[in-house]
Amino acid sequence: MPPKKKKEIMAQVRMQIPAGQASPAPPVGSALGPHGISLMDFVKQFNDKTSKLEAGITVPVIVTVYKDRSFDFVIKTTPAAVLLKKAAKIAKGSGEPNKNKVGKVTMKDIEEIAKYKMPDLNTDDLEMAKRIIMGTAKSMGVEIENE
Repeated sequence: MPPKKKKEIMAQVRMQIPAGQASPAPPVGSALGPHGISLMDFVKQFNDKTSKLEAGITVPVIVTVYKDRSFDFVIKTTPAAVLLKKAAKIAKGSGEPNKNKVGKVTMKDIEEIAKYKMPDLNTDDLEMAKRIIMGTAKSMGVEIENE
């Protein structure tokens, strides 16, 4: 048998979409429409794959569009900032994180977020992952309480 021929990649599109709530309207339509893929196919597949996640939580997705107008996509873990806002029960981060603190999280919250984010972080060490999440919290103006 001859080796499988690789599909030629036309584009890679990165988006952040609420889990289970994708629709052909913007931002999905305006990002994928110009590449000529079937928006309804993407929306249906994305919503099916994210139906097990918490409804409405932001999910990054990388869509690879091929020359033959087919596509695949990879769903990443929810951004650390979204998880920190949820843990601290705040709507948004601080505009001046070094002056105005907007919420508090515990080290236990940091550890849970770090464990969840591990597949997408550039480390295999839990302590380093916690430090990455702590850095995100600091840049958002979220204080970290030691239990």
